[in-house]
Amino acid sequence: MENFSKTRYFTVIVFFVVLSFVSGIYIGNNNRPPIEKVSNISGKEPQVETQTDFSPFWKVWNIMNEKYPDAAKTTDQARVYGAIAGLVSSLNDPYSVFFTPEETKSFEEEIAGNFDGIGMEVGIKDKVLTVIAPLKDTPAYRADIRSGDKILKIDKVVTTDLSVEEAIKLIRGPKGTSVTLTIFREGIEKPKEIKIIRDTISIPTLDTEVRKDGIFVVKLYSFSANSANLFRNAMKQFAESGYDKLLLDLRGNPGGYLDAAVDMASWFLPGGKVVVTEDYGNNKTGEIFRSKGYDIFNDKLKFVILIDGGSASASEILAGAMQDNGRAKLVGSQSFGKGSVQQVIDVTSDTVLKITVAKWLTPNGTSISEKGLTPDYVVEMTQEDLNKKFDVQMNKAVELLLK
Repeated sequence: MENFSKTRYFTVIVFFVVLSFVSGIYIGNNNRPPIEKVSNISGKEPQVETQTDFSPFWKVWNIMNEKYPDAAKTTDQARVYGAIAGLVSSLNDPYSVFFTPEETKSFEEEIAGNFDGIGMEVGIKDKVLTVIAPLKDTPAYRADIRSGDKILKIDKVVTTDLSVEEAIKLIRGPKGTSVTLTIFREGIEKPKEIKIIRDTISIPTLDTEVRKDGIFVVKLYSFSANSANLFRNAMKQFAESGYDKLLLDLRGNPGGYLDAAVDMASWFLPGGKVVVTEDYGNNKTGEIFRSKGYDIFNDKLKFVILIDGGSASASEILAGAMQDNGRAKLVGSQSFGKGSVQQVIDVTSDTVLKITVAKWLTPNGTSISEKGLTPDYVVEMTQEDLNKKFDVQMNKAVELLLK
């Protein structure tokens, strides 16, 4: 009995020792930093100096693995992309966005100038998804989508909390399919639905016309990769015509390449004149973009530029440079005010980050993004003008050129 008691006593001690050991392991494991529970992930060590506590992120990561029934259906890489997208969205900037591999491919197709969709540029204005401009001869243009239209819904999705890129993703789709936009427009009593059939979009660039009254008209639809060369040809044609009256129509032009805007401005400015300046905030000035000095037109040139609420980005840069340097008069209505600088940076071999790095200032220091451009001659198009196809803005520009 004595030996049995000793054996039982020894067994109890061993049991509690083992229990304590196992409990220690369990408690220790639960008390480990969440990141230490994540295995087989490369690059999880921070690459920046920060006092931020990342344990909530890894805790959620682990909870998802432990609790969510279909957690295995979401790849770890997809989670990382989602986290990066959320990180960028914390900037509250509609023009800063992270592109996944699929989105990167679509973005590159758009830059190339060909994609399936309805053919319009959109942006956030006064916290509302707004049409900057429909592109000429596209489904949106033919469906009577107009600059300034506020998009309330895309199909059944309310746009209130959508970013620009999320909205674009919903609007685009395969050729032949449809999308219904619920829009609100100044002058109409209630929102209306417009159903549009998607098509392959080729971004138009430039048209020229020589009017009988001696005015040379250049209609520029976008600042695409080849727009500078097309504008060069137009200026050569204008110079050879012997005319001295130039009308540049930038209405409904949502912008594009900065280099193209600087190159076009250079036809009218001496070398070294400021075209636009980058403003990094906190009194920090970035790069100053100056004229290349082609400057082939003398002071006798009569030059008018048409702008409206669909004139944005590079359009505002070119028009602002001409206005501030006294080379052209602006006619029309207030421009859109899309004056921020985006830089596209490769994150991986198949993902990119488009991020706002600065704001544009005209040569006189006007912030394009804050105010847009105010024309020298403000001429508003009424609904009656549009219905009658009576272009009061063009008429005013012609009047000034023929004085």
